[in-house]
Amino acid sequence: MHANNIATLNGALNPEGINVRLRLTDVAQDHARTVAAGLGAEFLPTVEALLASGLDGLVVATGTGTHPELIKAGVDAGIPVFCEKPVAMDVADALPVLEYIRDRQGVVQIGHQRRFDAGYLEARRAYEAGELGWIHSLRAVTCDMAPPPVEFLASSGGLFRDCSVHDFDILRWLTGREIVEVYAKGSNNGDPAIAAVGDVDTALALVTFDDGTVGTVSATRYNGAGHDVRLEIQGSRRSLLVGLDDKAALASAEPGIGFPAGEPHRTFAERFDAAYRDEMAAFVELILGRRDNPCTPEDAVAASRVADAAQESLATGVAVKVAVSVAR
Repeated sequence: MHANNIATLNGALNPEGINVRLRLTDVAQDHARTVAAGLGAEFLPTVEALLASGLDGLVVATGTGTHPELIKAGVDAGIPVFCEKPVAMDVADALPVLEYIRDRQGVVQIGHQRRFDAGYLEARRAYEAGELGWIHSLRAVTCDMAPPPVEFLASSGGLFRDCSVHDFDILRWLTGREIVEVYAKGSNNGDPAIAAVGDVDTALALVTFDDGTVGTVSATRYNGAGHDVRLEIQGSRRSLLVGLDDKAALASAEPGIGFPAGEPHRTFAERFDAAYRDEMAAFVELILGRRDNPCTPEDAVAASRVADAAQESLATGVAVKVAVSVAR
């Protein structure tokens, strides 16, 4: 997906005379060769060969456990790095990476693509403009249509770290406030293999912000109606709902209501297609020095702190205070 989006940037950026060239490597070499050939890109056999080829920027779209070393390799090469979320499996593993980046004055953008989604952008604009008044409730929902392979879930870090971390990030980004406490519960009513690898298929977190505002973050792997990502923001003056359109994966129980009428999204890639493309365009702009970093490693680790606390609450059954966040 990222390779395809990068390959389309020439059409978007050509009016400015920019030529984006793509080089690929992957441990699944045959697959990478096929993708490269289809995009007119160059395949290189190793990460070392890729970094030695004279890159202007590095995009890391690999398993979470490989993120720290690949981020460091890009920083050592002196080029901006885009890395899919999260920085590392947990905050403890991420903190040395943050220090490494800071010590070497590296530039790293983390892939929280919802920051580029039109609905979330409009909600943030409306809130910052005072149109909503003060927020009294937030309800974030992320529902996969079907679970990923159990082999992935065994190493994902848990539903909150893998999935709800996007909601934790967007709640901080939209409100400008920190989440200071989490109380989480979860269940397993689907594939018993998910429980066997230590995860849940459905979970809910009650979050409390530093100003006392409360919200909920829910997630599931079994939303047969379609891929469902929404955020309800209720304010003292006005309320908004991100993700409510003709492709929303829900139906009204009220008689005579035909909305939404479209075919629901089936995957996150469909739901956030435009956001993912804009995210890659933003990374090119960051490389060119034309914009500030839209999602710093510190931002990503702050969201991961909340996810870690949610996983701890899920395991212990008690509310967990979120550790003091790193600086924005």
